[in-house]
Amino acid sequence: MSETPSAALAQPAALSGEPSRPPSPEAARLMEGFAFRRIPGAGAEIQVAVAGSGPPLLLIHGNPLTLVSWHKVAPALAGRFTVVATDLRGYGDSEKPDAGPDGSAYTFRAMSEDNIAVMRALGFERFAVAGHDRGARVAFRMALDHPEIVTRMAALDIVPTHHVLTNISLGWALESYHWLFMAQKAPFPEHLIASDLDFYMRYKLNKKGVGLSIFSEGAMAEYIRCATPDQIRGVCDDYRATIHHDFPMDSADYGKRRIACPVLAIWGDNSHVGRHYQPLAAWAEWCDDLRGFAVPTGHYPAEQRPDLIEPAFRAFFSGEEPAPPAA
Repeated sequence: MSETPSAALAQPAALSGEPSRPPSPEAARLMEGFAFRRIPGAGAEIQVAVAGSGPPLLLIHGNPLTLVSWHKVAPALAGRFTVVATDLRGYGDSEKPDAGPDGSAYTFRAMSEDNIAVMRALGFERFAVAGHDRGARVAFRMALDHPEIVTRMAALDIVPTHHVLTNISLGWALESYHWLFMAQKAPFPEHLIASDLDFYMRYKLNKKGVGLSIFSEGAMAEYIRCATPDQIRGVCDDYRATIHHDFPMDSADYGKRRIACPVLAIWGDNSHVGRHYQPLAAWAEWCDDLRGFAVPTGHYPAEQRPDLIEPAFRAFFSGEEPAPPAA
């Protein structure tokens, strides 16, 4: 494939005004060259970092991370694309609204609409999107709901939510305990997690004993800085929404709607995804224009092996076929 993505090549609209919460010195250092602003989403103020020129590319992080999780790949991608990295509502330096009377304020659809509003505020009506973990689930819903907006989509280390929750194994459940724990009624999980946030964050990020050395010192400091009681409440609301809203939404769409744009799925061969699922088969339930492969990582490919993720993204979002890593 050699076509150029059909997203507008316009540059982002002027970033007027000052953010209500400036980036931390560490975030500004990690995302050097990026301009930070808070931009109104569809229901929350969203922290945004923007750099580069060319076709627009939205990057969305996972849990328990922030937009700085892209710091090892975003600057290089900004040499080819207009890169927009966001903090999801409830995470990082974005607003953390109440979940609402029915808890639906933290669905992947709600988060998707935030990010679409941000891109429109920057002047982009059509764009490509890459997400990791929760961010990939937001990208999934965005691509499914808005085929007229999303030109290409990449997902790092997930299989679709419907597949996860209808194919739960003992091994997956032991490694992904937090899905059902954080979905418990408030304030039970928040209270327990907040009793020792530093311990929780270090334990949570040390997936399968891969070790925390894959994270830069500055990124770890950012993740721990942002792990406030308010963020933990937002994260738990995210997981509660997954069980009570996103899963029924996906179940209603399963077999009836498909993602129209090209999709790239990359997963870690030593992650819970690589060990417990057949990722391409799971993704094929939702999309036809699909390619993907494993990389030698755990759950955090962009931080553990940016040398593999950045070129794969650069090729895919330029309309080329990304090459899997050499054996």
